[in-house]
Amino acid sequence: MAYPLPAILKLIKGISARNVNKLLGISGPVWQKESFDHVLRGDGSFQEKLEYIRQNPVRRGLVARPEDYPWLWIAPK
Repeated sequence: MAYPLPAILKLIKGISARNVNKLLGISGPVWQKESFDHVLRGDGSFQEKLEYIRQNPVRRGLVARPEDYPWLWIAPK
């Protein structure tokens, strides 16, 4: 049986939000209401989005460098 992607994402977001809130002892939204997709038109576009993802923990102030984030799965350039 096939499931639509929005239904899968809703399930993942719901379960993970409940777990994050429970772990942190808080309540409220964890995820944005909308998810955005981007068409990757070539290697340059792919590398740009990859670097954006790598920099997320830095922008959030969790680490000084992407390499310092323990859950980073993207190899440095």
